[in-house]
Amino acid sequence: MITQVTKGIKVSVHTSFEGTFFKNYKMHYAFGYTITIENQGKDVVQLTARHWDILDSLKEKETIDGEGVIGKKPVIQPGKSHTYSSGCLLASPIGAMRGFYNMVNFSSSEEFEVEIPTFKFAAPFAMN
Repeated sequence: MITQVTKGIKVSVHTSFEGTFFKNYKMHYAFGYTITIENQGKDVVQLTARHWDILDSLKEKETIDGEGVIGKKPVIQPGKSHTYSSGCLLASPIGAMRGFYNMVNFSSSEEFEVEIPTFKFAAPFAMN
């Protein structure tokens, strides 16, 4: 598990290899990830948006920006957390993701970024 704390918000990531399949006559590698966002601060915060850089060893970097996570904009109370799972398809058995969440502090109305640490994907058969 990979963990990082930014401005009192702890982001922990666990990854998994989900398998391979053919799509459009090409092999694809499916990876899953579960992220827990824990509010270790004193103020209520809300996740409003996300930014991802998806790194695939056989393709150029792909960037994704969007509102919330999996259709939600969670409000996280102090001492509480929000966990969600999602996935990623790669053209190769090795890759990574990194990014950040846009958050807002309800007490100060301050908008800030919370870094998502770089987490790696590797199919078990691709590792020595």
